[in-house]
Amino acid sequence: MEENHEDVDILIVGAGLAGLTTALSLHRLGLRSMVLESSESLRITGFALTLWTNAWRALDAIGIGNTLRQKSTQMKGFKIASPDTGLFTSEQALDKDRKFEGYESRCVKRKDLLETMVSELPPGTIRYSSKVVAIDELGRFKLVHLADGSILKTKALIGCDGVNSVVAKWLGLDTPVSVGRSAIRGLVEFPDGSGFDPMFHVNFGGGVRFGFLPVDDKTVYWFCTFTPSQVPTYEEDWQVNPIKMKQFVLTRINKMPQEAQDVVERTTLSSISYAQLKFRLPWNVLFGNIVKDNVCVAGDALHPMTPDIGQGGCSSLEDSVVLGRCLGEALLKKPNEEDEFERIKKGLEKYGKERRWRSFSLISVAYCVGFMQESKGKLMSFLRKVWFSSYTPTAFLKMANYECGNLVC
Repeated sequence: MEENHEDVDILIVGAGLAGLTTALSLHRLGLRSMVLESSESLRITGFALTLWTNAWRALDAIGIGNTLRQKSTQMKGFKIASPDTGLFTSEQALDKDRKFEGYESRCVKRKDLLETMVSELPPGTIRYSSKVVAIDELGRFKLVHLADGSILKTKALIGCDGVNSVVAKWLGLDTPVSVGRSAIRGLVEFPDGSGFDPMFHVNFGGGVRFGFLPVDDKTVYWFCTFTPSQVPTYEEDWQVNPIKMKQFVLTRINKMPQEAQDVVERTTLSSISYAQLKFRLPWNVLFGNIVKDNVCVAGDALHPMTPDIGQGGCSSLEDSVVLGRCLGEALLKKPNEEDEFERIKKGLEKYGKERRWRSFSLISVAYCVGFMQESKGKLMSFLRKVWFSSYTPTAFLKMANYECGNLVC
């Protein structure tokens, strides 16, 4: 049995945003890792994501920020539609009070982001078609069993395997729960240019949250979140009949200007996706095992959250830089009397301590913001108008004004 083990010093499960960023962080420090990906190729579902100041700081820390800035447009503020008429009736600068000088907010294609990371990693870092089915222990090592029967023995196991994380389950974390809302997302190309201002175009209320923003001059990303009670019985048919998703969104934005409807109309069916929104209960992050000995979780495996403050991907980037730094400190500093496993354990504990409260805060704020943005009723509509004009842009920038630090202290 022992002969069948393949030894890997640091094993990362999941070649998504958190997994690749962690691998690249370690690579920048001279530490080799292996990334296991269950799919046959790089997963680029989700189309695009908004990256705020904290994410760009993390991308700069791993050396790819400027490359991605060239492929994205800096957002300036919000264009807000009236929930009554659907027309864009007001604008709000992101940093109207100039409290967050140097802020960044850009939408990036997921494909560009992940492929940029892969291009910076050593060949062979990612092992595709490698689904984890079980995790065992051999002394202080972890044994990771794959669906093809192979077994990997590792000194450090990092779970970046998303909402349905096998590693999180092994750690004893609760399964993420539904928030009672779903999301339809799309990406559309305008060959001659979209002509949209670099703004978030948004419409909230009545149980629906719809918005779109330019990624670059020719690409626009859009989203529509809603409560399942609004979804007709053909919801299960959406995966095979995506035209129904498009029709559903169009019926919810039929009061909005034609330019908004055109964004959805022009989206090809292959560029539309549907997902139920889930989150990890905040107290599970606060009191659960996010780190145990030489095992930890990061990204959506740690803190799945609703998309309402745009921090899911951003916080995954934060996780990975902090994790890379903590492991680097543990493995690269001149060894003392402690053995390597003890140093790895302390490094991961330091990571967990730094990320626990931050994750708790982001999950909680995102849930509350989403509840207010989509709730029905005249009182909530009034509070939303007051709250959005005076608080929302500041809240977005405040949550994003976080410094994950460099890879080397």
